[in-house]
Amino acid sequence: MTSLALRGVRVEYGGCAVVSNVDESLAAGEWLCLIGPNGAGKSSLLRAIAGLVTCSGDVLFDGGALDSFSARELARKVAFVPQNPLLPDDMSVSEYVMLGRNPFISTFGRESARDRRVVTSLVEELSLSVYARRPLGTLSGGERQRVVIARALAQEAPVLLLDEPTSALDLGHQQHALELVDQLRRRRNLVVVSAMHDLTLAGLYSDRLLLMHQGVVVARGSAREVLRSETLNEFYGVSARVIHADDGTVVVVPQRSPNEVQ
Repeated sequence: MTSLALRGVRVEYGGCAVVSNVDESLAAGEWLCLIGPNGAGKSSLLRAIAGLVTCSGDVLFDGGALDSFSARELARKVAFVPQNPLLPDDMSVSEYVMLGRNPFISTFGRESARDRRVVTSLVEELSLSVYARRPLGTLSGGERQRVVIARALAQEAPVLLLDEPTSALDLGHQQHALELVDQLRRRRNLVVVSAMHDLTLAGLYSDRLLLMHQGVVVARGSAREVLRSETLNEFYGVSARVIHADDGTVVVVPQRSPNEVQ
């Protein structure tokens, strides 16, 4: 089981801070969702955790510093689903998902029977079996998004980072993909950190939310604590009605401003 801790994490581009002094701790099995308007720093924070951008402060896995791990060791600890992944058009679905097993395959080695079982299982679970031999270039945006999620899950890393994982999916596949992530994080005790624009889904699946604005954490806590009409108005500049269902679900419903109604 792996824990994740952020201590004063700061990311700068060209001397300008896009993430400022973020502190957070997650135990194995917890799901944290980053929310906030465009440009809030969500993607930059995820990339810092993944070791893809330079940051100051500390990113710790079980107390071990990010920069103390080799690239192969880090790939066994962290799987990252980017917002706009690059997919080779002529590579098949199964071949692409198998890339997630690279941290476990030696440089001149071949995939094992277990590697093939992991890939086959994920392709089936994400309803991709019918596309297994198809080139990535022939898939729709939603199908490609599911393939990218499958590749990340194939790494079997204890920390899973998801940057807008459902942005290209229809409603049914959004739920299917997030349910699979939720089941796997509970079964494998994964630490999951996601960035999502859909506030209702963010609150539904995560244990707690981190609301970011201009690189700064401005609110944290449960969906009921963070998703409040006045908070969304202040940091998103929108009018929204927040519904608290009896089962604990928090639903965010955008509303037209009075001056927009003709």
